[in-house]
Amino acid sequence: MITQGPNIGSRLGLVLLLIALMAPPIFAADSSVAIAIHGGAGTIKRSELTPEQDRAYRSILDKAVELGHQRLLAGVDGIDVIVEVIQLLEASPLFNAGHGAVMTWTAEHELDASIMNGATLEAGAVAGVKRLKSPIAAARAVMLASPHVLLSGTGADEFGLQQGLEQVDNAWFTTERRQRDLERYKARQDAGLSPEATAKFGTVGVVVLDAQGHLAAGTSTGGMTGKRWGRIGDSPIIGAGTYANDRRCAVSATGHGEFFIRWHVASDICARVAYQGVPIEQAATDVIMGELLPAGGEGGVIALDPKGNVAMVFNSEGMYRASIDRAGQKVVAIYDSQSERDSSEGEK
Repeated sequence: MITQGPNIGSRLGLVLLLIALMAPPIFAADSSVAIAIHGGAGTIKRSELTPEQDRAYRSILDKAVELGHQRLLAGVDGIDVIVEVIQLLEASPLFNAGHGAVMTWTAEHELDASIMNGATLEAGAVAGVKRLKSPIAAARAVMLASPHVLLSGTGADEFGLQQGLEQVDNAWFTTERRQRDLERYKARQDAGLSPEATAKFGTVGVVVLDAQGHLAAGTSTGGMTGKRWGRIGDSPIIGAGTYANDRRCAVSATGHGEFFIRWHVASDICARVAYQGVPIEQAATDVIMGELLPAGGEGGVIALDPKGNVAMVFNSEGMYRASIDRAGQKVVAIYDSQSERDSSEGEK
């Protein structure tokens, strides 16, 4: 009796299976991650930035968004990506956060930051810190290592010290540019002129959709030039300057903080997505253009929805911003859309 071996079809199937198992994975054009960052909104005109300054801002924005995107693609948790990207921006003298933060009336620095996990709705924030090198790292520590959401002043500095966070002398945050800004601010005050006429809001923020499908948001700032009496803006206020909810959206805001607090901007945008069912771009536009602008509130937001759709909306003359969506499309911009088109055409 002759026993037959596996037929040709069976052997061919086995070979094809082995090839499939050994072949590298094939990914779709779209990834599962997205990121948007901002470096502040305000009176940002092309005529006020030299070509060198323009390139410097675009370079650091590009570096930051690429760093965050690569880390997200590698599967790093969104909260950790936000801290890493914001720390890069906090270390740059170009932005009003960390080294390069604006100065108070008494020529000191009081820094604020917050972070929120859209999966758990956990959040952490610090306000008025003077010695913590990275306020965003302190905000994460508050979220993960304390039963609280917001710590302020010397207590927040002491908490950071207990958590082993790096401390610096307050002068570390100072730059010549911010010293000049404070001098001009006081001179305008003495002359009876509005300080907002020269205001530029350099707050930094990041929103992400990570590989696990979770949204997160974070914001860090030095506040407003010449602030007094322990003034705190919207950046460390959950729901005003920062908000994230996996079922709704993630938002980081920048602008005149008092308006963002009163209109509860970040959470309002997410509520419109949830309860009105409107796209993230429309929700952000309705709040920034339809609510804040008529009230006199200047600024903008970056936002992501659970599908990774990106919105970067502002009612000021510019907003330092960058994003990479799920399709891998990257945007790096400073001015309004028309000015950006003019700039691109001028470079051709």
